[in-house]
Amino acid sequence: MRPLPKARWFGGASLGAAFLMANSSIGPGFLTQTTVFTQQLLTSFGFVILVSVVLDVGAQLNTWRILTVSELRAQDLANGLLPGLGYFLAAMVILGGFAFNIGNIAGCGLGLNVLTGMSFEQGALISCGVALVLFWVREIGKMLDGFTKILGTVKILLTLIIAFSAHPPVLQALHHTLLPVQISAASIVTIVGGTVGGYITFSGAHRLLDAGIKGPDQQGVVTRSAISGIVISTIMRFVLFLAIVGVLSQGAVLDKDNPAASVFRSAAGEVGFRIFGVILWSAAISSVVGAAYTSVSFFKTFHPVFARYERLCISVFIVLSTAIFVLVGKPTQLLVFAGFINGLILPIALAIVLIAATNPRLMRGYRHPRWMLAAGWVVVVVMGGLSVPLLVEQVGGLLR
Repeated sequence: MRPLPKARWFGGASLGAAFLMANSSIGPGFLTQTTVFTQQLLTSFGFVILVSVVLDVGAQLNTWRILTVSELRAQDLANGLLPGLGYFLAAMVILGGFAFNIGNIAGCGLGLNVLTGMSFEQGALISCGVALVLFWVREIGKMLDGFTKILGTVKILLTLIIAFSAHPPVLQALHHTLLPVQISAASIVTIVGGTVGGYITFSGAHRLLDAGIKGPDQQGVVTRSAISGIVISTIMRFVLFLAIVGVLSQGAVLDKDNPAASVFRSAAGEVGFRIFGVILWSAAISSVVGAAYTSVSFFKTFHPVFARYERLCISVFIVLSTAIFVLVGKPTQLLVFAGFINGLILPIALAIVLIAATNPRLMRGYRHPRWMLAAGWVVVVVMGGLSVPLLVEQVGGLLR
């Protein structure tokens, strides 16, 4: 079999898939979540990052390897396991992806507001135009690979500058990463859900399938790509964590309305505030692109017309997200509902994938390693056990 040129590690679709997954997980919510939980746990938040990395590896390695070996997208694998199950999975992912994309568009508006002073709505409309141009000017796969690599690198480098300016207590942070003073189940669920929950679980694997990187002979590339995606998002989260800890250790009080922005302003003044605008817009626009691409990939195999007009479907997805934000504002209840779906979709989706991995018909004779299956089921049990009680609690709070 002729080797696939796109499977080269230091370039092409494999690294692009890693950056697509990482950028999808580093959206506007990522900045706020990391800031809020670091405020609560201080240096012990490092332990949450460590736990999330372990759970992420168990979820992503299984998902990426099983989908690429079966050569089926998640919805088709689920339908092959049980007719109709794929439609249920697709509905959850698309609904969650659409709701979160409204928040991503809002983040774009806020980022351009910080940089230029224009209104949130104007910033959202301009960002919508940028996203549409990106999908229409080039072949989708090549655009995703190049765009996500550039923005991912920019975000990490700029945040690293702020971390150095904040002078964080690195040794104490490392110590409490291994031996935390306090632990929060809610932070673990939120961070893991934000890293590999919802559509993010499948973004990289679906990109590899679109690029033709599939089958048992490509598993080395798939594994390296999955791990690298996790490493990229972890580096960004840990660097941001150090910046926040550094600012807090110097006695800074963060703005309750925009805590992430106040971290950057406290560390580097107005320059830091502008850097925050660049990072926020980069995080938001890359998440808009990732959410739209992956969400559409969940229904484009249901009928040939969706695959034929993939660009148009992606464009409608982005335009509708923008229209809702501009006309209605940030729909808090919709975003909360999407958060519930995102918290539950990881254990549900991963359980479906793991069960399918034991089906010889779907796996083309491939035997998935038992230790990997066991690691995947640990993630399902842990995330399910943590998510359900928190979900019940939050739903109860909304009903009261």
